[in-house]
Formats: sequence, structure tokens, C-alpha cells
Amino acid sequence: MDKTAALDAFSALSQPTRLDVFRLLVKAGDKGMLAGNISDALEVRQNTMSANLSILNQSGLIRNERQGRSIRYFADMEGMSGLLAFLMEDCCGGRPELCQPVIDEIACAC
Repeated sequence: MDKTAALDAFSALSQPTRLDVFRLLVKAGDKGMLAGNISDALEVRQNTMSANLSILNQSGLIRNERQGRSIRYFADMEGMSGLLAFLMEDCCGGRPELCQPVIDEIACAC
């Protein structure tokens, strides 16, 4: 991930509803969630949610899949991994043991 893509991702996450959406989709895992269910869960109007989902999708943090007349959204784990890798790219000045606690904390124990 380059600096521009990282800034796009941070910009997308800098709004409270979009951050809530991203965290909700991370929690949903491989099942993802339908757009209407995301709106209902976060109590956000569907047209407002649609705009927020579009921004997150463009940032590479979520992806979608059409299912008939509905759209299911998923956290894009590659996008999230890319952002985390960008943040830790120059970590610890050549002493990887200093980064290990952070890596252990963010590692999924799924």
C-alpha cells in the first residue's frame, strides 16, 4: 500500500459512522451483511448509509457482492492488512522483537 491509498483509508475511517460500519463488518466476518441490515444495526438512514458504504468501498476497506436485488458487504481483509502493513513498515528500527507485542495483539485468533 502506498501513502495515497493509506490516506484514503484513514480518511474513510475518520467519520464515526464509517468507522462503525467497518468494525461491524469485521465482526461479521465471512458472512458479511446486507446493506439494509447494516443500516438497521447502526440506526442510519439507508441513503446516508449508501454514501458511507461507497466511500469505504472506494478506499479498499470493504467489498461488496450483489445477491439478486440486494448487496452484501464484507470487510476487505486484504485492504485492512495492507493498511496495517503500511503502518508497521518501518517498525522498530531493525528490532522486530519490539513489534511482536503489537503483532500478537492484532492477530486474529479466529
